[in-house]
Amino acid sequence: MKRCTTAIFGFLLIGLSHLVMAQSYPARPIRIVVPFPAGGIADLFSRHIGQKFNDAWGQPVVVDNRPGAGGNIGAEIVAKSPADGYTLVMGSIGTHSVNVSLFSKLPYDPLRDFAPVALVMEAEGLLVLHPSVPAKSVKELIALARARPGQVAYASAGHGTASHLAGELFKSMAKVDMVHVPYKGNVPAITDLIGGQTSLLFATMPTVLPQVQAGRLKALAVTSSARSPAAPELPTIAEAALPGYSVTNWIGLFAPAGTPRDIVVKLNGETVRIMKTPEIQKRLVAEGAKFTPTTPDEFAAYVKSEIAKWAKVVKEAGIHVD
Repeated sequence: MKRCTTAIFGFLLIGLSHLVMAQSYPARPIRIVVPFPAGGIADLFSRHIGQKFNDAWGQPVVVDNRPGAGGNIGAEIVAKSPADGYTLVMGSIGTHSVNVSLFSKLPYDPLRDFAPVALVMEAEGLLVLHPSVPAKSVKELIALARARPGQVAYASAGHGTASHLAGELFKSMAKVDMVHVPYKGNVPAITDLIGGQTSLLFATMPTVLPQVQAGRLKALAVTSSARSPAAPELPTIAEAALPGYSVTNWIGLFAPAGTPRDIVVKLNGETVRIMKTPEIQKRLVAEGAKFTPTTPDEFAAYVKSEIAKWAKVVKEAGIHVD
């Protein structure tokens, strides 16, 4: 009986300490690790959210870019960080859904090692070409690639990223042979595409739409399952040539597994509030992205479903990174 009472008292103390921790959180600076280079979509929205966290809670938020290995380096840092809510990662479709199927030895488990906080945004993608590429439609691009097997090069933000998978899925469904040229992030991939070093790129709309509007790149279609309000004149790849084709990138906040539930809930509530503000909503719409509010549990379920979806795509497309 005494042991039982002691155990119950111990659990109550743990629960009380977690409650006190959550009520005082944050009491020091927060670090958001971005596993990609500066300038990309994950970096931009980490900085938006970080500034708003600072405004709301009066604590500095440091955005720490740790690119490399398809996002695995930055994700691993957070997976092995203290579970106290002061180190977060802006994970992505790559780090938390795709990489587990692409890499034979992932240095973390996307489900076991993290506490999902909130889905931040889903970004529609664009299939963009260098203006010199002689294709005015998806069907013409496919015809060109078939006529020049192994000569059309498509850039990506890196091995295992959404842009890589979008290209491989396109190759598989269109039955074309294109060369994959991986970069360390969207920014260098876009820079080289503009410079004519590669022919095409599948990229999130926020990162390439301004280049299309400026005439530096040519857009053929959107990668999502429905047309985008940001570019309603563009067809989907599915309706243009490849029925069933659909790729939507996403990013979301994660804490290390074991982070007190009350802190996760507090982070979720503030993230949702920030993303619902007119300022952020206006930016999302203009850039071809959307925000769907989720609870931590709903986000966790979404991540599980994405892992299953992309495992099937990776297997069917025969994609391998290592």
